[in-house]
Parts: sequence; structure tokens; C-alpha cells
Amino acid sequence: MKAHLPIKEWATEDRPREKMQLKGASALSDAELLAILIGTGTRDETAVQLSQRILHAAGNNLNELGKRSAGELAASFKGIGEAKAITIAAALELGRRRAASERNRKSAIANSRDVHAIFFPHLADLPHEELWIALTNAAGIVVGKNKISRGGATETSADIRMIMHAAIQALASGILICHNHPSGRITPSPDDDRLTARVKEAAQLMNMKLLDHLIIADNEYYSYADEGRL
Repeated sequence: MKAHLPIKEWATEDRPREKMQLKGASALSDAELLAILIGTGTRDETAVQLSQRILHAAGNNLNELGKRSAGELAASFKGIGEAKAITIAAALELGRRRAASERNRKSAIANSRDVHAIFFPHLADLPHEELWIALTNAAGIVVGKNKISRGGATETSADIRMIMHAAIQALASGILICHNHPSGRITPSPDDDRLTARVKEAAQLMNMKLLDHLIIADNEYYSYADEGRL
């Protein structure tokens, strides 16, 4: 019966807002949390049912949902207007920023997993390519992070001068490069190989070191350092 009742007629402990007050946010499903954001459903669906439909369309994957713009959300789902779509997009962006903040710890980079943790919040669910760098001091602690370029669905440009300028400005000892492949494939392209070689050479000329170049695709990554290609 509950599936056919408005949320306000559900048992108190089953309503998303009341359930969160009683049991805490961790007790709620993704659909229930999303329902709190959108507030209301339609004549045919409760907010929870609408949220379940939205999540199902994204494969029940929040990273996939994060790839959709507010405009796409509003256009794809009856009951999601511009205001609700913007609310969803803003919440997902806050989640990305929180994850990035948690990873900005002042500890030395020890391995590729640490590098992945730095860049994943920025690149994980983008529908286009971006190239980022992180800069480290002599102790291996990150002292700066910069987005170098944004491209299309299959490639982005890389200006070696911009990378080295940022490294010199930060008085860096080490350089970490990372970009994403929206296609989901982590295999480096010939352009990726050339970029790696050029940055490595430029860094050596400035008495710096290219520590790693990561390619991120969903929850996987390719590390040039791990593959012995640096």
C-alpha cells in the first residue's frame, strides 16, 4: 500500500525527513536522500519513487548521475524542473568538494593510490577530459594543485609551459600529472605517452622530477610509475 500513498501518509519512520531525524542520514538510502533534495514528486509518483527512477536511469551509480548537467536532468525526468535539477547538481558538486577537501591532507605522497585519491574527486564523473597537476616539495608533500586544461569527450590539450610555470611558481620539487578518460578505458594513447616524455624532460631541465602520470576512468586508473614507464 505504501507505494501508492503520498509520503505524508506514510508511517513517520518511513518518511525521509522524519527518518533522518530519528535515525540519522546514514540510515537513508540514496533514493531517500535524493527525495529530500527534490522535496515533492508528481501526481503519479512520490518523491522517493521519482528519485528511484532517476537513480535507476544512472545505473544506481552516483558518479554516473554526477555526469548529468542540471539541464539534462530537467529535460530527462518528468517532475524535475530547473530548480530541482539545480539542487541535485549543487548537492553532487558539494559531495565532490567534500571528498577533495578530505584528501588534501598534509602527508607525503607514497604511492599511486595517494595520487589517485588527490585527483579522483575532480575527475571521476566528468563527461569531458581535463588535465590536472599536483606539485610536491622535497618531502613529497603536495604544495599546489592546478587544472591545466579542459577538452572534449576524447581529448584535451596540454601546454608544457603552463605546467612548468605552475611548478616554478610553487618552487616544486616534484610534479604529478593526471587526466581522465570519459570513455572508461585507462589505456594510454600515443599523445599521453608523448606528454609524459615531454614533461619528464622539461622537469629534469629545471632540477625537478615527474613523479607519476595517472589516467583515471571511473574507479580504475593507469599509473606510468607503477608500470615502470618513468
